Amino acid sequence: MTSGADAAGALAPAVVAGQAAAAAADVEAVLLVDPDLTAAAFFDIDNTVVRGASVFHLAMGLAKRRFFSTSDVAGFAWDQVKFRLSGSENAGDMVDATEVALSFVAGHEVTEVVQLGREIFDERIVGKVYPQTVALARGHLDAGQRVWLVSAPPVELATIIAKRLGLTGALGTVSETSGGVYTGRLVGRPLHGPAKAEAVRALAQREGLDLARCAAYSDSSNDIPMLSLVGHPVAINPDKRLRQHARDLGWRINDYRTGRKAAKIGLPSAAAAGALAGIVVTAVAADRRRRTH
Repeated sequence: MTSGADAAGALAPAVVAGQAAAAAADVEAVLLVDPDLTAAAFFDIDNTVVRGASVFHLAMGLAKRRFFSTSDVAGFAWDQVKFRLSGSENAGDMVDATEVALSFVAGHEVTEVVQLGREIFDERIVGKVYPQTVALARGHLDAGQRVWLVSAPPVELATIIAKRLGLTGALGTVSETSGGVYTGRLVGRPLHGPAKAEAVRALAQREGLDLARCAAYSDSSNDIPMLSLVGHPVAINPDKRLRQHARDLGWRINDYRTGRKAAKIGLPSAAAAGALAGIVVTAVAADRRRRTH
């Protein structure tokens, strides 16, 4: 049996990671026509906004730039295959991938890795974005609500994705730095599972949000703590456990995956799909323009 003190001790790393993520979150200058400052939306990234795991896409992009060895590339590729085939996150794989990716950037300047992250997004990630999910995010922005990504990848990558898509900002795993250089260590632990809920809670306190008016979106049962925090939880491309949990509690379920599951719910028409894809293209192009002026 676990005592209250033991339980608090076990939760401490998640609290540290969540608070660090909230403290590190920058706000992008997104124009809200009629701001609704007490409501916001929180989106998981992997398999919710992006097909597959973004940290693996980052790792493969860094491998192309010789940050990793051939054996490391094989390991990352296998983890990505497992993630795509199973449709669900393995907590151990995600934590290991995040820690390995961060260990290999040890000694590199933050500015260098951020620039490479932008390149890798354009090369490997933008084509894997679900335009339907981005359209949901744009709907919150149009309603005057801020939109945050919340995910286990390094906060630098999560922030790049948020900015490229024209969103407010991101909560992600925070790496320790010294003098603008990565040490290879984490602050707390990867932002996964309960740590995401702690990050959302800390950000809500910082930004004055009413969580009962907020929405959250995720594909993974690991994110049930985050989804349960808000008044409007939505399961996107859910794994088996989250799908059942969402059904039991009457949460909305959206599935944008191709194949038999998507056929059961109906895919958008070609015209609608083209319009949704245009949302992604427009947002990414706008971010590029901002960074070249």
